[in-house]
Amino acid sequence: MPDAEFVNHSEIRQERRERKLKKKQERVAKHGKGLVKIYRDAVLKRLKGK
Repeated sequence: MPDAEFVNHSEIRQERRERKLKKKQERVAKHGKGLVKIYRDAVLKRLKGK
């Protein structure tokens, strides 16, 4: 029986890991969009200045 409990426990841990990874990816994606805008604005500003 301990094996069955271990399998169930590891599935729960795997689900938790997947949720955590998904949250992290969503957070990074949102963050990246802002950085792209800042970078693009900075490049355009330099080009207009020349």
